Amino acid sequence: MPRYFLEVSYKGTAYAGFQVQQNANTIQAEVEKALQTYFRSAFSLTGSSRTDTGVHALQNYFHFDTEHRIEVLRSVYHINAILPLDISVKNIFCVADAAHCRFDAVSRGYRYYLYQSKDPFLQERAYYYPYALDLELLNDAASSLIGTHSFGSFSKKNVQVKTFECTIFESRWSVHDEIFEYHVVGSRFLRGMVRGLVGTMLGVGRHRISVSEFINIRQSGQSARVDFSTPARGLFLEEVQFPKSIVSNKTTL
Repeated sequence: MPRYFLEVSYKGTAYAGFQVQQNANTIQAEVEKALQTYFRSAFSLTGSSRTDTGVHALQNYFHFDTEHRIEVLRSVYHINAILPLDISVKNIFCVADAAHCRFDAVSRGYRYYLYQSKDPFLQERAYYYPYALDLELLNDAASSLIGTHSFGSFSKKNVQVKTFECTIFESRWSVHDEIFEYHVVGSRFLRGMVRGLVGTMLGVGRHRISVSEFINIRQSGQSARVDFSTPARGLFLEEVQFPKSIVSNKTTL
């Protein structure tokens, strides 16, 4: 049975996360319902990168197996017509039968947005944080994350993972039009990790903790000093990367 990757983007404000769950509406539940409505048969999707309640995505993926004939342009158009306005299917493309949108991903990229002047149009897409921040210190802390490290300190509790080790390829802060942006790319991310990193680095940016203390927090493996309070609305899953061999059949829509 042919396997397909389905590329989506979404505004996560109204949803209890990415993955299907009981008694709560999710991105996966809406996409499965739209596929079932269009193709008139049930679909079971496997997700690439789980995002928490309220987190947005410019790019995320599902994969599924089906015997239905999929005409890409027609299918994308009609599925989008069924989906709510805050979820969009960007592409569907056939992949090898063994391709897996979670395990074959080589990196994920996230971006977190902070704004410092009150703006009602950013309210659901960024974190209002009207405090002075030291950009140089933020980047000193961010650069200390690059490489392969254990990030158990920055993982929320009750997660079932074999290891807390992640490799960070890019980690930096920048400012554009008075908006602070944290950009991070890694091999994988733990539950709550990006928000924990951002919240704790803000303590560095406000001179509340030093860069060396931030590094010690990471190395300690203890989450007691990690600030997970940064809201979900500022976080975007920006990109999921796969080997070229997997996405070779992907067409630009």
